[in-house]
Amino acid sequence: MTDDALNPAPELQFLEDYLNTPAPTGLEMDAQRLWAAYIRPFTDEQHCDAYGSTWALLRAEKEDAPTLMLDAHADEIGFSIRYIDDNGFVRVERVGGSDVAIARGRRIRFLGADGDVFGITGNTAIHIRDDGDKAPKLWDLYVDLGCDSREEVEALGLRVGDVGVYCDGPLMLNEGRRLVCRALDDRLCGYILAETARRLHEQKIRPAWNIVFANTVQEEIGCVGAGMLAFRLQPDAAICLDVTHATDSPGLDKGRYGDVRLGKGGCLAFGPVCHPNLNARLELLADKHGIPLQRETTGRATGTNTDQVYRSRGGVPATCFSLPLRYMHSPVETADMADVQACIDLLTAFITALSAEDDFRHKL
Repeated sequence: MTDDALNPAPELQFLEDYLNTPAPTGLEMDAQRLWAAYIRPFTDEQHCDAYGSTWALLRAEKEDAPTLMLDAHADEIGFSIRYIDDNGFVRVERVGGSDVAIARGRRIRFLGADGDVFGITGNTAIHIRDDGDKAPKLWDLYVDLGCDSREEVEALGLRVGDVGVYCDGPLMLNEGRRLVCRALDDRLCGYILAETARRLHEQKIRPAWNIVFANTVQEEIGCVGAGMLAFRLQPDAAICLDVTHATDSPGLDKGRYGDVRLGKGGCLAFGPVCHPNLNARLELLADKHGIPLQRETTGRATGTNTDQVYRSRGGVPATCFSLPLRYMHSPVETADMADVQACIDLLTAFITALSAEDDFRHKL
């Protein structure tokens, strides 16, 4: 991931290892342990709940300070085994929003009882395929593990319910400007949180609020982990990081999807879920520090963890701050590293500017 492959920067080595670690929804713990180990030197406490949501606490300068929750999600989309036929082919169910239209002819890595098992999603040659270019149905997909019987598959340590992800690892485009990988949604935002903690630590900033860096689970099936954690921690405000659709690739109607571009900074969402007081502070700081920032509108829900966090208990002032991403839910998700740095810059500025008297709730 760097030009000096023999001595990569520690943060980039972490990012590469983090992206290469599978974390399908429900099986996030290998990636969570890696994330917790990296953020540990920069924070005061690290914790994990019953389902694997992991968080690190940076304590405020004074006791009885309010709490800011910064959230990303650790899980990625994938496939689980639904059926193993007598000839050793595996039929699958989607885990999260896996795109069936691009699923044929891919390498896949199952997390078996005895370790990783690799296979390929079958792709009948177009010359002899009856459906031509038509996208398959989910039940048309099958995985070839190189086996000739159900017994051979089971001998590899696979059973119904075991989960797999695509094998695609990180690739840098244009001399390191753009990062391509599966699971940038939302592993790259977990990286942003960890790097924000590192930045605060290196600048010896002890914030006026307690800062919870949260890497939550099961976002891809309903934003479950973030709801659990917000209920538990009762934050006074929250910023939820996720990815949003960059609309600067061919064929996307900006009148329909908005204008969000790679390389132009993070994207702040505006809509009923996103608290205007938080958004105003973030915009003011972006302008003050010359940090690029884009805007998008959600109309109703954001489709992110923000939707669960803001409604926790009596309500949490929360907003959605997103990283522009091309080709979401594919093995070639693409992000601009300048946007990653802009997100880190803005979060650092926001935390640094907090005072103990800040209160983002509405008042009469």
